[in-house]
Amino acid sequence: MKYNFDEVIDRSGTAAVKVEEMKTLWGRTDLIPLWVADMDFDTAPFVTEAIRRRCDRGVLGYTGKPDCYYEAICRWVDQRYGLAVAKEQLHFTPGIVPGLAMAIHCFTQPGDRILIQTPVYPPFSWLVTRNGRTLVTQSLLRQPDGLYRMDLTTFREHVRGCKAFILCNPHNPGGVVWKEEELRAVAEICAEEGVLVFSDEIHADLTLPPLRHRPFARVSEQARMNSVTFMSPSKAFNMPGLSASHALIFNEQLSEQFRTFQEAGELDHGHVFAFLAVEAAYSHGTEWLDQCLDYIQGNIDYVVNFLQVHAPKIKALRPEASYLVWLDCRELGLTQEALKDFFADQAHLALNDGASFGTEGIGYMRLNVASPRSVIEQAMRQLAEAYRDLD
Repeated sequence: MKYNFDEVIDRSGTAAVKVEEMKTLWGRTDLIPLWVADMDFDTAPFVTEAIRRRCDRGVLGYTGKPDCYYEAICRWVDQRYGLAVAKEQLHFTPGIVPGLAMAIHCFTQPGDRILIQTPVYPPFSWLVTRNGRTLVTQSLLRQPDGLYRMDLTTFREHVRGCKAFILCNPHNPGGVVWKEEELRAVAEICAEEGVLVFSDEIHADLTLPPLRHRPFARVSEQARMNSVTFMSPSKAFNMPGLSASHALIFNEQLSEQFRTFQEAGELDHGHVFAFLAVEAAYSHGTEWLDQCLDYIQGNIDYVVNFLQVHAPKIKALRPEASYLVWLDCRELGLTQEALKDFFADQAHLALNDGASFGTEGIGYMRLNVASPRSVIEQAMRQLAEAYRDLD
């Protein structure tokens, strides 16, 4: 079946954050919204159809997690990533950020040090500080091709004395698929230093061919036994509003500790549509996702090539995973405030401020290309026109 990703869908009036929050953040509504990390394509049709069928039954009562939910996750993770997981090693969480917050409270104490590597997804930093822990940061190394690598020469000194390390795998905003040797080194050092790894792998399913995602828990036995991995179909199948994700914990003691923590507050409960949507996505999603990734790759190619010709001082760093393109705008010579104003007031585009990902993001903006090609083409035309006016 051929799926249509070219259709422009009007998201106004649906309380979509990407659209409705522009007035609050930018003071205007005439921008093309290319910021929040969801897609402007229709949610995968087999997901919405599963929800419709459930609604047709009429009663939306308390709903447990059926066996087919667990089976779909186990099958997907095994077939896609070669990672065998059992039902008792899976823990439902209502989103990955809430799941990380649970892990922080379950496995660390107030005041404990937690390491993150910047630039990185902004909630990582405030998850640590707002929950009363001490934030430790290590800068990633930017390579000549624009991609980031871990600074393994100083990783041990940064992680020593920490209780946990939050890993972004694949990396957001840089779109990096970490090398196996990097992940192995992290696993070894963290195990030796007594540091538990929380691996956020929400962008795993968006790894762009021919690359393959490497689950942290798969790279070594140390990684497997000293980690909590978070996965979700929400990014790949465009269903983040359903708040459905899961933690994979292979260490029996850690798994039981997390289960006890969740059960104390019924934190492992999801709403009626969450479980059936996950089951539908993982059971029927291979062909849809393959076509979606191909379309996203086409959008990335278009943006990279367009900017090279029409705005060469803006470098689009080609991601290895996800639909998020990290734009290096430092050659424009603008302050961060002026850079934000340039994109909003001159180009009429709503992008994520690079500085929100850490000080290493100053001079950068994050562009979401998971939109119909016509929208991306219009956005690039507006950016090129604003770029010409800078001269």
